[in-house]
Amino acid sequence: MSAGAPDGIVLFDKPAGITSHDAVAGMRRALGRSRRVKVGHAGTLDPFATGLLLILVGRATRVQRFVMALPKRYEATARFGAVSSTGDPEGEVVETGIVPSGDLSLPTGVVRQRPPAYSAVKVGGRRAYALARAGTPVELAEREVVVYRFEERWRDGDRRGFVIECSSGTYVRSLIADLGDAYCEALRRTAVGGFDVADSDPERIVPLSDALAFLPEVRLDADPARRASHGASVPGDAGGADVVRLTDADGLIALASPRGDGTLAPIVGLRS
Repeated sequence: MSAGAPDGIVLFDKPAGITSHDAVAGMRRALGRSRRVKVGHAGTLDPFATGLLLILVGRATRVQRFVMALPKRYEATARFGAVSSTGDPEGEVVETGIVPSGDLSLPTGVVRQRPPAYSAVKVGGRRAYALARAGTPVELAEREVVVYRFEERWRDGDRRGFVIECSSGTYVRSLIADLGDAYCEALRRTAVGGFDVADSDPERIVPLSDALAFLPEVRLDADPARRASHGASVPGDAGGADVVRLTDADGLIALASPRGDGTLAPIVGLRS
């Protein structure tokens, strides 16, 4: 990957055994001499998990929250008859021998769930998993998430495989643990919004103009484009969207949100 790498998103197929931070550090090394280029990611994958990690390069780090808000798709293997202190194979596993038979009730729609104590949620400025590892009791507040699809794909003894499509912020480990005496033995993220793990390529940076195509576009003429590039609001209709891309003949200018006066206010500048 060249030192002059463009702004954009790398679709990285994370292997098990490394953290999302490790993946970002590896991408920084791959960028070579461009050490001033910012690199981040959009949505943590636990070390035991594999699959699609979106690595943000350059100005793409400015749109992290919009990419993180995209829905996710996972393939999960649940092991029944045992529980784990972390909800995954890295925790303390206690055998219970309680294995269900027959079909399970798989929740969809709006679901209230409590994030695991061993999660990246911040509590008082510290990650919950750091507190839990230090022996500090952690009980996180429940949250509402949306499960669009929860489908069983296979069974083999005390293990079952599921496909889950869900909103951002959903903890698949919690969904599996709520099925009974079970924990998430394996987890693979296969899609984030329209990005698919099948298209992963650590050597390719998807240009920011293409990566943000999931947001509606508002095309501007020369004068409003110039004003928007300096952060000024411009006339425009978001068509009911909360955020749009402002573009002109030269490409991306900014992300903008609608105001009550019929204008679009830039909220993230994307032009140098």
